[in-house]
Amino acid sequence: MRCHAARGKANPFQAGIGRGGTGARVVLYSRRNAMVAITRELAAFVAGLRYESLPTTVQERTRFLILDLVGNMLRGRHEAESTPPLLAAARALGLTGGSAAVFGDSQRYTPAGAALINGAMAHSLDFDDTHAAGTLHPGAPVIPAALAAAEMTGADGKTVLAAIVAGYETTCRLALALPGGDHYDRGYHPTATGGAFGAAAAAGRVFGFTPAQMEDAFGIALSQAAGSLQFLANGAWTKRFQVGWSALNGLAAATIAREGFRGAGEAIEGKAGFLRAYAPNPKPERVLQDLGTAWELMQTAVKPYPSCRYGHASVDAALALRAELGLKLEEIESVIMGLPNKGMLLVGAPREYKQNPQNIVDGQFSGPFVVACALARGHFGWDSYAWLQDKDIRALMPKILPEEDADVQAEFPAFMSGKLTIKARGQSFVRHIKIPKGEPDNFLTEAELRAKFHGLADAVLGAERAKQLADAVIGLDQAGDVNALMRLGAPLVAQRMAGE
Repeated sequence: MRCHAARGKANPFQAGIGRGGTGARVVLYSRRNAMVAITRELAAFVAGLRYESLPTTVQERTRFLILDLVGNMLRGRHEAESTPPLLAAARALGLTGGSAAVFGDSQRYTPAGAALINGAMAHSLDFDDTHAAGTLHPGAPVIPAALAAAEMTGADGKTVLAAIVAGYETTCRLALALPGGDHYDRGYHPTATGGAFGAAAAAGRVFGFTPAQMEDAFGIALSQAAGSLQFLANGAWTKRFQVGWSALNGLAAATIAREGFRGAGEAIEGKAGFLRAYAPNPKPERVLQDLGTAWELMQTAVKPYPSCRYGHASVDAALALRAELGLKLEEIESVIMGLPNKGMLLVGAPREYKQNPQNIVDGQFSGPFVVACALARGHFGWDSYAWLQDKDIRALMPKILPEEDADVQAEFPAFMSGKLTIKARGQSFVRHIKIPKGEPDNFLTEAELRAKFHGLADAVLGAERAKQLADAVIGLDQAGDVNALMRLGAPLVAQRMAGE
């Protein structure tokens, strides 16, 4: 079920009045018959959000999303190839030696260092949560910033959970207002850009900000919102880095605001604010639409496969057809992978490049690779990247042809659907997956989430300690502070890696 009220019509967005004789024009929109500034109302919502006021479904889902991300951070810390140089840079920048924790690490870091590294690790496996309509990953920038702020202040679990909800709502609503697709077309990565605001919201809520302080934090985050899609050109590690950096940016913005530093006003809706500067035709009214009654956090999906979400429906279809038909690889003549337009951008084109991935990032964004793994091995998980040079996978990928599909496009962005057409045995077999596994209307059960967590965490912590950590996350609402949880995220025996 979707946990929100029916979405109403967008309120009219109006350019408005001058402010204080400065000549600046404040962009306003009409809500409940009152003229309100978007940044100001969002700041008031974030500052006033309380865990007890959240629906029980939102409370539970938030804990599940944290559990999912913690598993990603643990495994990313030890297996992402980008980890050693990032840790070396953190040491060189003086981000070690503090009191904040990085999951999967026995060392301690400064709060900024922990936010950066946990955020980057959360996104390194491309196994973290997704928000389809916003085309982003809200958890990776928001949760590390909230946890780092909680370690700074000793905040209790309910405060941290409320802060994380505030961060998700901020990140996702900004993406919807851009909207995310137009933002992508300009070359921006909304997880990193909007994520800086979400991280600032989460950290500011942990700090107990007033609405005015939260406005300042948003104004400071505006100066730091960055993230480029150019990583797609060569499989660069900047996708992971810029998401971790947005977690750091948000924490820094909130910390600077806490000390009384003034941020830019109208950071979201202003003439040079986030929406107008970062997209050609924003829909600012979408930021506040049904705020506090429709929870965008509940529209967040969890990935069952560690790759770009646009390929997941096709993986579901490939696994289903393989099991149903008992196909042998030599029987497969061709495979049409039907995608929406935005999916083609990330996992389908250029076709020759996607059919020839050379590294993990290439593989994460290669529709032909993920479908080939599912068809050839009946499985796709983190260990599947060991098959990048496998001869069977290499032979199959040129037969897998990503194409924009009209039916799939018509369902986007409401659904992350996909269609797979396999030609074999002189026939065509078609499977259309409208709602892939892990989407809000096909969400993982707690047992499935715990299984995914243990599949990532046990190799780092051992099964028993991983279970203790999972239990601590699920019970976070009962915690007096996050310190015990964070301690459980460190291996009992330091595991030395290259670059440590």
